Amino acid sequence: MLKKTTLSIIEILIKRQPVLSVCLDAFLSSVEALYVCYSNQHKLLVCGNGGSAADSEHIVGELMKGFLLPRKLKRAVQDQFEFMFPEDAAYFIENLQGSLPALSLVNPIAFNTAFTNDQAPNLCFAQQVLGLGNAGDVFLGISTSGYSENVIYAAKAAKVRDLTVLALTGQDGGELEAVADICIKVPETETYRIQEYHVMIYHMFCAAVENEIFGKP
Repeated sequence: MLKKTTLSIIEILIKRQPVLSVCLDAFLSSVEALYVCYSNQHKLLVCGNGGSAADSEHIVGELMKGFLLPRKLKRAVQDQFEFMFPEDAAYFIENLQGSLPALSLVNPIAFNTAFTNDQAPNLCFAQQVLGLGNAGDVFLGISTSGYSENVIYAAKAAKVRDLTVLALTGQDGGELEAVADICIKVPETETYRIQEYHVMIYHMFCAAVENEIFGKP
């Protein structure tokens, strides 16, 4: 069961954008899936193309460091820094933050270009999922159309590796919806408008899961 403060984060988004009320159940399921993932020390893998590739990087940037809440290092981690590196411990403790592990599959340029050239261009994300994904992780595929072939193949590889598959799409959902465990289909068909909703939704994800892991009980 999600915290009341986490539920309020979801409710605020819907109050701001009432059209997204049709996505409420998917929002709740997605945040719960991410909470389970992170509470069990797993990670998020995320990918997309074009603007959705930029969104993938954006999501990772918000999760890997503090977003809205302070994320002080756990006492045990602080103690390790003080024991192993006492001369730098205060600097580490003051500046390092608790992290929600996330990897963008669009970023490894050397790997992606090599695999695209040597093997199959539309499988470069799938190859990374096979290499990096573990049971208990979450895969998030972003595709405004729902028909991005490389994202769909990555989602299929994620299913093979026993990851929970989340999809963020437009109104259609496309072929990606059929592979996903949870699909958030924003009620819009124009690409840039879909992307505008996507930003709001993944900001909500980041705030909600941060609140679950780092917020007050």
